[in-house]
Amino acid sequence: METLSNLLSTISGWVWGPVMLILLLGTGIYLTLGLRGIPQRKLFYGFSMMFAGRKQTKEPGDITPFQALATALAATVGTGNIAGVATAIHLGGPGAIFWMWVTAIVGMATKYGEAVLAVNYRETNAEGAYVGGPMYYIRNGLGANWKWLAFAFALFATVAAFGIGNTVQSNSVSQVFRDTLNVPSWLTGLVLAAGVFAVIIGGVQRLARVTEKLVPIMAIIYVLGAALVLVLNAGEVPAAIGLIFSDAFTGTAATGGFAGAGIIMAIRFGVARGIFSNEAGLGSAPIAHAAARTNSPVRQGVVAMLGTFIDTIIVCTMTALVIIATGAWSSGTTGAQLSAEAFTTGMPGPGGWIVSFGLVIFAFSTMLAWSYYGERTAEYIFGSKVITPYRVLWVIAVFVGAIAQLDFVWLVADVMNALMAVPNLIALVLLGPVVFKLTRAYFNKT
Repeated sequence: METLSNLLSTISGWVWGPVMLILLLGTGIYLTLGLRGIPQRKLFYGFSMMFAGRKQTKEPGDITPFQALATALAATVGTGNIAGVATAIHLGGPGAIFWMWVTAIVGMATKYGEAVLAVNYRETNAEGAYVGGPMYYIRNGLGANWKWLAFAFALFATVAAFGIGNTVQSNSVSQVFRDTLNVPSWLTGLVLAAGVFAVIIGGVQRLARVTEKLVPIMAIIYVLGAALVLVLNAGEVPAAIGLIFSDAFTGTAATGGFAGAGIIMAIRFGVARGIFSNEAGLGSAPIAHAAARTNSPVRQGVVAMLGTFIDTIIVCTMTALVIIATGAWSSGTTGAQLSAEAFTTGMPGPGGWIVSFGLVIFAFSTMLAWSYYGERTAEYIFGSKVITPYRVLWVIAVFVGAIAQLDFVWLVADVMNALMAVPNLIALVLLGPVVFKLTRAYFNKT
């Protein structure tokens, strides 16, 4: 087992290394240039479509455009917004946040392209539900010769879902309750499993109804909590913003418990943690957007790209500013512990509870959304008969994750998460001209 773990660690370091980061960034830049910056320029139009998308319509699909966005955000607004941001700053310095922003800006085009293709090439399954995502736009868009690539994506995503979207999340929640309230891990696991079961057993409609209420509430509470910390430390905020910009191009000198980081480290960890947080290019979010009630792939695309903006430019930035403005970034701690330390320093007493609340609710919502992603990819491989057994297995895995040691599971999930991006990125590049054509046709009419 130790040998296998070492091998997986080596593979993980390679698949998440410079080549993968260049592929992810390069695809975003290619789509941004090919679209002439439309995803970024149409940001306000995207918000108007998001609010309009709250209404039920008779257009084809299973859930409203807003519910599709909420489901995708439920998956992306997670531990990456708390622990991931802290890790980026710990390893790359404050300048890493600038490169996280750059990743998000080009990632908007990636997320836009994914959703456009997902709606354009979606199908209905044996139950009449709308299904889509990379496996469908690879098969239907690239043709029969590429079916093996569609299968590869579905396989990698199905395995990755049980790690990044399930056991790792329930384990994080059980640790929070065990460390702060001395709640036994088995009890946390039971409660989480029951909560997840109650939602996913009702299918995508029930899941969407829950996420459209849960996601705005959890995001608003967390962002307002972070904003309050920043108000209490308002004098340090301008310097924190200045540090993000200056250190992005000069590196960060060693200070306090921080060992220092060069420009390359800032870029590497800013890009890596940005992608880990917003999932642009991984191919997960388009699975949710494929179910949206819409007859326009482009209209859903402009809604989908907001997920990257909200996740990284808003939520991650708030976490980063709290960590830097309070001075906690140079303490030498990392991960969720660093975020908790920063919030507690900035607002003694309730500050730490904001992080605990965020971790628990973010993790729970991630388990809900990823259950849908994994269900759809498993269905692609095994057919609709797998849906009920899959949901049962998903709930069991939630409990197991809460009580188990997950070092090995995390390694497997990390590798599979990177591998699922490769087929998706290939498809995005090859089908880019389709995205460009649909986009031009839509905006020439509006």
